[in-house]
Parts: sequence; structure tokens; C-alpha cells
Amino acid sequence: MEGTMMLCPVCGSEAVLVGGDVVYPHRQDLYAKRFWRCPRGCAHVGCHPGTEQPLGALATADTRQARQRAHAALDPLWKRPTGRMGRGAAYRWLADQLGIPVDQCHIGSFDEARCVQVVVVCNRKENEHV
Repeated sequence: MEGTMMLCPVCGSEAVLVGGDVVYPHRQDLYAKRFWRCPRGCAHVGCHPGTEQPLGALATADTRQARQRAHAALDPLWKRPTGRMGRGAAYRWLADQLGIPVDQCHIGSFDEARCVQVVVVCNRKENEHV
């Protein structure tokens, strides 16, 4: 994507666009995917399929794991066959719970602390219906 500049949250280096073979050399199924990666290997983020547009902010392994836990907590609220809310409603609800604007409610941009908040509020919501 023209004009994309991402800085590593760890070392401040400018990220470079690389193939999946660089980030995941042991995963041939990911070779064709694109990633923005810190040249020192501190952090990376994948791209939307077929584009150079990042899926979120550069993240360390710990942050990526925290984001996975946040998605694991939020997604059942809207992905269930009998889900209680649609995807948009789930993100509006989450933004309200976190006290942030809806347009800033993107797990791919969250840091670890914000991801912990996501898990807490989603678990609380989930337990309301048990």
C-alpha cells in the first residue's frame, strides 16, 4: 500500500513488507501471505488477503497471543449459529464497554492490557447467560 509506514513498538525500526516464508519459514501454507515485519524480527502483522494493507498494528508474540485470546472471548458472542448479536452489534457493545469510539474498536490494534479488558468484559457478558 502506497504510503504505509509502520514502526516497531519494540525498537522503533520501520517495518518492511515480506512474504510468509520470512515470518513462518516452517509453514509453506503461509508463504504466499504478506506481512509487515520489523527488520530485527521484534514484531509483525499480517495483511488483508491480496493487499499490502495491515490487519492491525505490529505486534510481538505476546501481543499476538493476547489478541487471539480477545478474539476467542468476543467472537462467540456473534459467531454462534444462535448468536445473541450480530458482528456490528458485538463491536458496538464492546466499544461501549471499553469506553472507546466504535471506529477505534479493532482487536488487531489493541495492546495486551486492552486485550485483557476485552476478555474480562466478554466473560462477564457470557456468564450473564449461563
